Amino acid sequence: MLHHVACIAVGFVADLLFGDPYSLPHPVRWIGRLIAALENPLRRAFPKTDKGEFWAGVCLAVLVAGISTACAAGLIWACGLISRWLAFGVECLVCYQMLACKSLKVESMKVYDALVGGSLEDARHAVSMIVGRDTRNLDAQGITKATVETIAENASDGVVAPLFYMALFGPVGAVAYKSVNTMDSMVGYVNDRYRHFGTAAAKLDDVLNFLPARIGGAFMCAAAGLVGQDPKGAWRMFRRDRLKHPSPNSAHTEAACAGALGIQLAGGGTYGGVYKPKPTLGDPVRDIESDDIVRANRLLYATSTLSVLAAMSLAAVLWVGIL
Repeated sequence: MLHHVACIAVGFVADLLFGDPYSLPHPVRWIGRLIAALENPLRRAFPKTDKGEFWAGVCLAVLVAGISTACAAGLIWACGLISRWLAFGVECLVCYQMLACKSLKVESMKVYDALVGGSLEDARHAVSMIVGRDTRNLDAQGITKATVETIAENASDGVVAPLFYMALFGPVGAVAYKSVNTMDSMVGYVNDRYRHFGTAAAKLDDVLNFLPARIGGAFMCAAAGLVGQDPKGAWRMFRRDRLKHPSPNSAHTEAACAGALGIQLAGGGTYGGVYKPKPTLGDPVRDIESDDIVRANRLLYATSTLSVLAAMSLAAVLWVGIL
């Protein structure tokens, strides 16, 4: 059914045009509220032991993914009973809202604007809105590095992976993925509160991101050549450094981005007041600078374009061939 291909195309173009207006309701925010609403009741329902918290987290993962997916599928089905064009419109809307290319650029460029025309405190505040690390002591280079890393990592989570699951399972597949990814971002921490409760969400997110992260890294290497960066350097760092991160998926696009820009990313950081050592990605061919945020966004858009073309091609083969 070619309308699945059209939904992906329309959703991607809408994301590039409109991003994520704060005034409009968004399914990911609803998913976040659902996670927050279920956490305490599930904790109370299970024993206050490591095993009990683990099983409470399993129930959270099942409930959030199941409810989110069922709601999306039910809405599209109900709209289809009224009109196939209404259902098509809703599918396009869902595809659009599952993508985060423009919003990632907009939020990261706020950091760039603060670095160039504002103050260091403004830049620290702007970067604190898009990263999980402590930012109050970061200098200009640290702020820039954190921003570039976020652009690179979220190219996979916010664009490549949703497109991958749209191609395989339609808009509902993208909602299922985003429900798991949102859970991981909220409870998938290795700390005293979430060490056991968030295990199921974190592991499920690792599974779902396994292929998209690697595809995204490879696409980013190719995209580097499209925007006048260093595709050979990107490929070299992708192959060398993509498995260095403690997470099995986080470093693929980061390593490719570091190689494409000729800079060094990652390394240790402070999270919740605790310093966590991490290996570096890429070689410091040159010092990182604020313009690398702009360059990383060009790389993001080129990677996203390659990803949407691949997703549309895969959807055409699967959906036209099957249906």
